[in-house]
Amino acid sequence: MAAPAHPQPPRPPAEQQRLEASLRELFESRITFNRTIGLKVDSFDPHAPRTRIAMHPDLVGHYTYGRLHGGVISSVLDATAGLALMVALADRHREESPEQVMQRFARMGTIDLRVDFLRQGLGREFLAGARVTRLGGRIASVQMTLSNEEGTLIATGAAAYVVS
Repeated sequence: MAAPAHPQPPRPPAEQQRLEASLRELFESRITFNRTIGLKVDSFDPHAPRTRIAMHPDLVGHYTYGRLHGGVISSVLDATAGLALMVALADRHREESPEQVMQRFARMGTIDLRVDFLRQGLGREFLAGARVTRLGGRIASVQMTLSNEEGTLIATGAAAYVVS
């Protein structure tokens, strides 16, 4: 996907750092469920944002095999898509202050989520990525992937979100 053309210049580095710090705090700490499962931001790249989660006993869905729970997989994909939308909205509204951009996220919400479980959720760590395929004025679409530390694709997802 080609980088979008922007009429305004990139944010000054200090403002971008403030925005990313605010996004990280929101995503990793203020969203309690993300904090509970240990979900971390791995990249704020507007074209390839990523999250990371370490496997631990509380996330096991099948005690015999030690697989990552399907609900955790779905939640990680949904949250990563939300992060991708946050980053895309921040990139679209470069003229706004970090505080103004953060206010936009209060109106976001999942309206449709599909997850395809491709393989067992086995691994020590999982990396999720998301790509915004459409960012309209009211509705956005995102595609997501979840892989383990060896690069094995565990699940894919597609979702739609209200953004206004």
